[in-house]
Amino acid sequence: MHRFLSKKAPSKHVALQQTVEQTVAGLGYDLVEIERSAGGLLRVTIDLPWTAPTSEAVAAGVPEPFVTVEDCEKVTRQLQFALEVDNVDYKRLEVSSPGIDRPLRNAQDFERFAGEMVDITLKAPIGEVAAGQVAANRKKFRGTLERVAGPDGALGWQIVWSDEPQPKPGQKVSKKRAPAPLRALGFALDELREARLAPIVDFKGRRPKAREGAQDIGGTKVPD
Repeated sequence: MHRFLSKKAPSKHVALQQTVEQTVAGLGYDLVEIERSAGGLLRVTIDLPWTAPTSEAVAAGVPEPFVTVEDCEKVTRQLQFALEVDNVDYKRLEVSSPGIDRPLRNAQDFERFAGEMVDITLKAPIGEVAAGQVAANRKKFRGTLERVAGPDGALGWQIVWSDEPQPKPGQKVSKKRAPAPLRALGFALDELREARLAPIVDFKGRRPKAREGAQDIGGTKVPD
């Protein structure tokens, strides 16, 4: 006796993700994030596909291309049509470029933003690796994202940070005070629950310089 098994339909969330991703990719953009907010707002964040800049472009200081208002309008029109065809329930659609706290979703994003200040959240507490240098139940870190070679030569990722408190506005900091030591934590991408660019605005237009001599959680010096 043969039985016919019906294929389970994808959930509304998965169906929405597929519709938006296919529509955005079909127009030549990358989907960064989808958010549903109160009041029926559907927010879609897009970006231009990224390729590593050439050495000539870096030397010349050529800026990365960015999403324009026209890009957002084009995606909005196409998404409105696609969502209506798929009978997606929403009140208002908002398409925008990534903000200063954009998520890092894949290996390419990490390559792109190496050297930037990021916020990461681990799936599990750091545990015994803390070795008494930070709280064993800690999962959230803010620091500079760096590419690093392991003992076997394999490339990996680490975050370098200092637990020195930021001075309050108007507070004078003594030049004689020794800075807090730098810490470093190596991680694999599949160990992360979330990673985002840290929402830091530098009005002087300069990136803070990293200090040398960072110590990893195990106590060895981080390669320069």
